[in-house]
Amino acid sequence: MHNELPGRVAVNALIPRHFSIMKAQEQRPQQHRRENSTAGGNVGTLDRSLTAHGEPQPGHSSGTHAVDRYVAAKILALIGNTGIRLRLWDGTELPPAGDASWPLLWFRDRGALYRSLQHPKFNFGELYSQGRIEIEGDLLEFLERVYHGIQRGTGPGRLQSAASRMARRNKKNTQRRSSENIHHHYDIGNDFYRLWLDSEYMQYTCAYYPDPGIGLQQAQIAKLHHVCRKLQLKPGDLVVEAGCGWGGLARFMATHYGVTVRAYNISREQVAFATDMAQRHGLSGRVEYVLDDYRNITGQYDVFVSMGMLEHVGVQQYPVLGRIIRDCLKTPGRGLIHSIGRNRPRPLNAWIERRIFPGAYPPSLCEIMDIFEPNGLSVLDVENLRLHYALTLGGWLRRFEQNEDQVRQMYDTHFARAWRLYLAGSLVAFKTGNLQLFQLMFTQDHNNDLPWSRAHQYPRQGSLRIGE
Repeated sequence: MHNELPGRVAVNALIPRHFSIMKAQEQRPQQHRRENSTAGGNVGTLDRSLTAHGEPQPGHSSGTHAVDRYVAAKILALIGNTGIRLRLWDGTELPPAGDASWPLLWFRDRGALYRSLQHPKFNFGELYSQGRIEIEGDLLEFLERVYHGIQRGTGPGRLQSAASRMARRNKKNTQRRSSENIHHHYDIGNDFYRLWLDSEYMQYTCAYYPDPGIGLQQAQIAKLHHVCRKLQLKPGDLVVEAGCGWGGLARFMATHYGVTVRAYNISREQVAFATDMAQRHGLSGRVEYVLDDYRNITGQYDVFVSMGMLEHVGVQQYPVLGRIIRDCLKTPGRGLIHSIGRNRPRPLNAWIERRIFPGAYPPSLCEIMDIFEPNGLSVLDVENLRLHYALTLGGWLRRFEQNEDQVRQMYDTHFARAWRLYLAGSLVAFKTGNLQLFQLMFTQDHNNDLPWSRAHQYPRQGSLRIGE
């Protein structure tokens, strides 16, 4: 699962003015500059604050100066002045008469303020994780206001389009790199994920809420049924799964729909966990977990399914994935891909890509078509479960916060703050439409054995209980 954090602040609008102030100060006599710097004036402070590696450390900042307050006010303007207060390290607040109920963004040292200008998409997450930025009030409300403010003030633009093309080229997820990326995120400990995922199937993908009032556990089971009904699974089907997580879907398909599953995954911890669970449930003869890359799938199957793997594949590998699907599906065969995506191509947030999900990229629908179009595969149905993912993340975040003390004991405060921000930012990204959740059904383009309606996806009321 991936997310997007606010960070599309157009700081280029700020930096030229900021440096023009510095330039004017540099034109003063050298003696005056030395005296001003020695006395802790604006020039010396600015020079130190804007160095990439030498900004003042937390707790070492002096009082604020006029240029500090100018920069802070400009940051508020660039995120849309959307009902957010800003506090500096000496207690100065902007706007001075701001509503006390507004969320508050607190820069705890001067270095944090100026570092946030150098690379806001990356450094906001870094500084928050380090405790050098604090959010007082509701974190979700703060992030949502920032998103809305930025969305009003920015558009795709040429620079963003160029960044998107660069992101596509840079995602060269070879088998070795894919293995390293997956290890970074998924092999940090099964006990950690147990703290906040659903307890029965450990689903780390979007749940399905036929009723938004049901709980996370019920919604995850409803998702598993929803996927199986879309695929029209029947006893005796052979199913291949690419990227199986902790093995919950494979066990569920075998138990409730009578199929045989071979599931591929490159996370050692997940495969070991999934294999153990299959043995405990007496499914060893019907579910096989293979520690291998999806590019090494062999055999012929009635059904292909992949839940939450596509974000790790990389756009350059989509035609390869399509060939694997084409070659492994029997005729007629059917498949489903479930993936986080976007309405238009854009790179993943830099902090998320570096610290949480290296190598990840949420594709647009036009990019996903590179799987199908070159390989004789026909898309049958597309469903967007964006708001379902926002509800899912709400459930995860509540469970995470209930166990946050334990997370800090298992890792450290920096890790706990990073993951809280990641989950909260993801929730808001889906709620505000920055991220989507696509489910695509497909088959071979010559297959005419197709359902005439979607009735099979929605059983009659009472015929299938939620959580069954």
